[in-house]
This record gives sequence, structure tokens and C-alpha cells, in this order.
Amino acid sequence: MKRTRQQALETRNRILDAAERVFAEHGVARTTLEDVAVQAGFTRGAIYGHFRNKVELFVAMTNRVMLPMEMLVLASVDAEEPDPLGKIRQLLVFCLGKTAVEPHSRRVFEVLFTKCEYTRDMDLVFDRQRNATRNGRRQLELALQNAIARGQLPSDLDTVRASGIVHAFLDGVLRDWLLEQDSIVLPRDAECLVDICIGMLRQSPSLRRM
Repeated sequence: MKRTRQQALETRNRILDAAERVFAEHGVARTTLEDVAVQAGFTRGAIYGHFRNKVELFVAMTNRVMLPMEMLVLASVDAEEPDPLGKIRQLLVFCLGKTAVEPHSRRVFEVLFTKCEYTRDMDLVFDRQRNATRNGRRQLELALQNAIARGQLPSDLDTVRASGIVHAFLDGVLRDWLLEQDSIVLPRDAECLVDICIGMLRQSPSLRRM
């Protein structure tokens, strides 16, 4: 009997769900399509019906979630936003909280941060990460400039350096939490950590333009 489009989509999602679990447990390099097939309850042939190889499967898995810096693109509020710094804070808290409470995001981030080897085969994924970082920083700079215009941040804040610090903060918190969840508890600690980061933007002399 011919499969319906909905059945094909459900099968594809089951395969991707299985890939998340197996990659997170064993790492990308040590996982085979046979491993994913067994986890999903399908034959390896069923995997090939949707994905040509492990790399294509991996790319599709990562594409189901939004990366942290892609979420921060939303922080580029227009100049009429009355509380741009509050918007940045809200999005940072959301990024950290989403990782902890949304299963797909949590598993994909765990794979990307801790279980993924940097090889040429994964160029598509890493290009996306680099572009997300580049675009996220650029958009965050605009939001920081809006916060300066509203008097929420120092007028001499170096927004280029500050946006890099925010990215390093977000990346570091997520990586530490994924590696050792006893040191940082998400989403419980998200607001406190974000407020520390914002306090650094307000107070640190090292973030002022020379």
C-alpha cells in the first residue's frame, strides 16, 4: 500500500528523534545508520528512503531546532522599542530556558556542543553555526545601540566587543550546563546568570571604547 505524505513525515520524524538520542549517547563518529535504524524500530533501508547518508541525516536533525544566536536575531528591535535592554534580557533567558525544557533543542545542542567531531563532512552544519554567530552578533549590536540611545547602557559602551561577550556568555553557559548539570541548573539559574551578564555590560570598564 502506498504511503501517504503524513505517514512519510511521521516516519522521517521518528528517524530524526532516534538520531538525536543515539548521537547524544554515542557521539556522531561512533554512530552508524544501523544504530539509528534499530533505535527507531526500522530497517536500514527505511533510513535510506529518507536520507542518503549519515551526514544528510545529521544536517536534517540540526535543522529542526533554532540555534541560540539565531534566537538572538530577534533582539534587533527597532529604535521605537521602549525597553531594548529588557528585550535582550528576555531573549537570553528564553535561550537558556528553552535548552533545558525543550527535548529536541536539548539533545541537538548536546550533540553539537559535546558529541560532534569537527570534520569536513559537517561543513554545512558548521557554516550554519558560523553564520548564526555572525548575524546574531551584528543584530545584537543594533539592540545594544538602541539600549544606549534609551540611556539603559553607558554611552561609551563598545557594542562590537559587548556583543562578542554576550555570545561567549551564552555559549559558555550552555556548554558548561550540558557537560556538568550540577554546576549550573537551568532554567532555575537563567535569570540570575543573565542579570550578571547585563551587569557586566553596564559596569565593566574593559567594555568601554578607548
